[in-house]
Amino acid sequence: MHTSSHIRPFIFDSIFALPETDPSKASTDELHLEIAALRADLALMQQDQAALVAAARAEAFEAGLQQARDEREAAMLAAVDALQASLEMLDERMDEIASQVARDGAEVSLAAADLLAGRAIARDPALSIDEAIGRVLKQVARGQELLVRVSPAVIEEVERLIAARQASDRRRLNLQVVSDPSLAPGDAFIEWDQGALALDADARRQAILAELEALMPAA
Repeated sequence: MHTSSHIRPFIFDSIFALPETDPSKASTDELHLEIAALRADLALMQQDQAALVAAARAEAFEAGLQQARDEREAAMLAAVDALQASLEMLDERMDEIASQVARDGAEVSLAAADLLAGRAIARDPALSIDEAIGRVLKQVARGQELLVRVSPAVIEEVERLIAARQASDRRRLNLQVVSDPSLAPGDAFIEWDQGALALDADARRQAILAELEALMPAA
């Protein structure tokens, strides 16, 4: 008995599909994992952003401090330069004031000397002549003859002063007084063998000018 004229081979490599799990459950688990991963990434990004913001703030703060330091240093340098310039101007001004005071003082001194000399001569023109005679007598030998030339206006007063000097001096004074119309009252010319002394108001003023020449203002 023939059942069939063809023999079918058994398929050994057939693929049998396993039953799948619940699609809705698998999607929820994956979604939770993705959400957790996103949250972790977001947390890291937030940390990175916070770090970047903090670094930027610190850098900006340091830059602001540096700029403030630079501006302060520049302001201090400018203030020091201005102060130095002011001090230099003040020094120059003080030098000018000191020079002016010195010149004014020289003029006042000269005016005072002229005034005092003029008053002394006007008050007692023969007195300065007698004082000059006394200075000469201290320099010359005892008994040295002196010739004293004076203005006719003061000859009597000079002779009176010489007589008073002789009365108070135990040595004999060899003094001869002569009148010289070319001399002004208070001026005199004293001569002796070894020298002479001129007593002249203009000469005294020139001597004062020579002493104060460095302080006198330019003409």
